[in-house]
Amino acid sequence: MSSTNSSSVELLTSLLRDTLRVLINDNRIFIGTFVGTDKAMNILLVNTDEFRLGPDENPNGRFVGQVLIPWEFVQKVEVQAVRDSGEQLGAETGAESPYM
Repeated sequence: MSSTNSSSVELLTSLLRDTLRVLINDNRIFIGTFVGTDKAMNILLVNTDEFRLGPDENPNGRFVGQVLIPWEFVQKVEVQAVRDSGEQLGAETGAESPYM
């Protein structure tokens, strides 16, 4: 395994059990506990809440439990958790959103 692959695996491993906030391209946000990815880099979250962005949407969201989010729909990923050291960890992809 190359050092780039190794560091990518280490980063993903360090995010396990952290709370992620995932924005997808249809303006939904999923907030849940990161438990892994598959070979295609789809994101698996558990204990997940779904929020739809927009003026006519329920601001409280809804509980959806376990979700597998296809990587091709992901616009942005943020880590919600802060480590004990107080260091904010994060991985981000895609364009900025006014909702993040």
